[in-house]
Amino acid sequence: MSTLRNTHFEAVGSYLRPAALKEARARFAAGEISTETLREVEDREIADVVAKQKACGLHYITDGEFRRSYWHLDFMWGLNGVEHIELDHGYQFHGEETTHGSLHLTGRISGENHPFIQDFLYVKQFEEDGVEAKLTIPAPAQFLAELFRGDNTRNTREYYPNTEELLQDIAAAYRTFFHEVYAAGCRTVQLDDCTWGMIVDDDFWKSMAGSGFTLEHEALQYLKVNNLAIGDKPEGLTVNTHVCRGNYHSCYATKGAYDPVAPWLFAKENVDAYYLEYDDERSGGFEPLKLVTPEKRVVLGLITTKSPVLEDKATVIARIREAAKYVPLERLSLSPQCGFASCEIGNKLTEEQQWAKLALVREIVEEVWG
Repeated sequence: MSTLRNTHFEAVGSYLRPAALKEARARFAAGEISTETLREVEDREIADVVAKQKACGLHYITDGEFRRSYWHLDFMWGLNGVEHIELDHGYQFHGEETTHGSLHLTGRISGENHPFIQDFLYVKQFEEDGVEAKLTIPAPAQFLAELFRGDNTRNTREYYPNTEELLQDIAAAYRTFFHEVYAAGCRTVQLDDCTWGMIVDDDFWKSMAGSGFTLEHEALQYLKVNNLAIGDKPEGLTVNTHVCRGNYHSCYATKGAYDPVAPWLFAKENVDAYYLEYDDERSGGFEPLKLVTPEKRVVLGLITTKSPVLEDKATVIARIREAAKYVPLERLSLSPQCGFASCEIGNKLTEEQQWAKLALVREIVEEVWG
């Protein structure tokens, strides 16, 4: 288990891509530079963003997800039996459609020799006393949801007509990855998961009308695949989760309070901590937190990454006090509600404004927790 798990100043993990990185990735996509040249630019920019994370006082560092196009798909593409495809449409967010990446299966799913292992090793070299590298990846439930995204269902059923076999293979692939990344020195993994935010949204159920699904059915399936994956994790590996409602170019995908899924998510998911989106009214109130079991931490995402406007410090502190009615203050932490660039397009703020947001989080943490 991570020795830093009680820090109260947190961040989700993705950061705005610098101009040099965006240019290099565009040139690579156009065939103008080699994989090795792109990697050199990525290495340089990751070293810089790690230094900035340390300078602002964060105890957990990431690579900013600088080697990825998406917060989720790049990891899924790295699993065996999965290929990268482009659809004729993206995810429909409120105000914007995303880029068109998705996936298809080419065989049975497995998790050995994932390219993210090498990516993690590059970040690990920057660890020092009081600073630990964490790895962010999509939750097993998120992978499951992508496999049944629209027309992907037909392809998925070609290889997995039986859902139970699919859940078992997804979980086994993640267990393999957990053991291999642990052997590489990783001690904290964060599972990013939009599925819980998806199934509490009324618009989701309108789109599923006539499909025979219920919230309980979906919740139990997501809970099962996540817990199956976590169940055999190495002793000493901390697995946290981040629950989101979509974060793309300062737009959101879904809305809805935690109340309907709290009996599964907060009471039964076997994670060590929850990073929870709470930056506006779309997430509802704090009362569902009373179902979080006593051994778990809650990281309150009260600072938005979708806007450069700095929050009022007194208002944020008052909200922390309100949440402390349901989870003791010593088990609470503070962070932005999501990353600053869940996809490489990034949110609508500058790098300077990004670091100002984190400086505000640190200032509030020092005032509340000391």
